[in-house]
Amino acid sequence: MIWSYDIAKDGFTLSSKKALVTADDNGGLDSFREDVDGNLWSWGSSGAAGPNGVKIFNKDGKAIGLIKLPERCPNLVFGGKKNRLYMASSHLVYAIYVETRGAV
Repeated sequence: MIWSYDIAKDGFTLSSKKALVTADDNGGLDSFREDVDGNLWSWGSSGAAGPNGVKIFNKDGKAIGLIKLPERCPNLVFGGKKNRLYMASSHLVYAIYVETRGAV
């Protein structure tokens, strides 16, 4: 489950806890990154019956995309000057161009 909170102006105090994404609907989730538009990118696995890949969720927690991959890639990061997303498995690194950049 991915939780969402409001952050106070002090930058530390959290309130208004709510479930943003539930793993039950989206399989296992790991390795989160946010893009400059506020979308959440996460490694996801739907188990034996579903695809492995990077799942993209909007600010409301709605699934808006999936990058299918042939194996588990539990590490991902945005990088480079040309909007690349890197996804690392235990022995390979995949890279694709995406139409956004990672948030700082």
